[in-house]
Amino acid sequence: MIDTIDYYNTHAASFVAGTLSADMSGLRSRFLRFVPAGGRILDAGCGSGRDSLAFLEAGFQVDAFDASETLCRIASERLGFPVKCTRFEDLAGENEYDGIWACASLLHVAAADLSDVMERLCRLLKPGGAIYVSFKEGDGERTKEGRYFHDMTADGCRQLLEDAGLEVLDLLVTDDVRKDREGERWVNAVGRKAVQKD
Repeated sequence: MIDTIDYYNTHAASFVAGTLSADMSGLRSRFLRFVPAGGRILDAGCGSGRDSLAFLEAGFQVDAFDASETLCRIASERLGFPVKCTRFEDLAGENEYDGIWACASLLHVAAADLSDVMERLCRLLKPGGAIYVSFKEGDGERTKEGRYFHDMTADGCRQLLEDAGLEVLDLLVTDDVRKDREGERWVNAVGRKAVQKD
């Protein structure tokens, strides 16, 4: 994971340039169907802050973090509030968020750590809260240009959410929305934390 963080610290400017204009509005809308209006959202691995800004403009309360110090600085400037520099593996807290948006970020968590990270994220969700996750479509672990990736099939992504105790609300495979990424596909899913019973 350290090498991946180093990659983003070193290549932050080019990463932001390549992802800032990506149109994620359709997937954000699918996620927001399950988040109450004005609710509190955690942008988990926020990168440039692109989606955090969209959530803010839609009237939601937003917290954001990233593991890259450089991306945190860039996102903080864009959003006008401090973006916390932390890793998924260090998350703590309970029942804080109506929604968690983990767009193209959990794919950098080692397979051996993913179950623990999902448990941490689920604890942060309020009962009935929703989480969006996305992974590059594939199967297995790989390293590309200094970055670690954990690819997922649709079935694997469903199993990941179900193993974390989440109800799968939405699952779809989409083409990459960025230019020059034809042929790359993504597995997207939304899961919901159970509502506690009296």
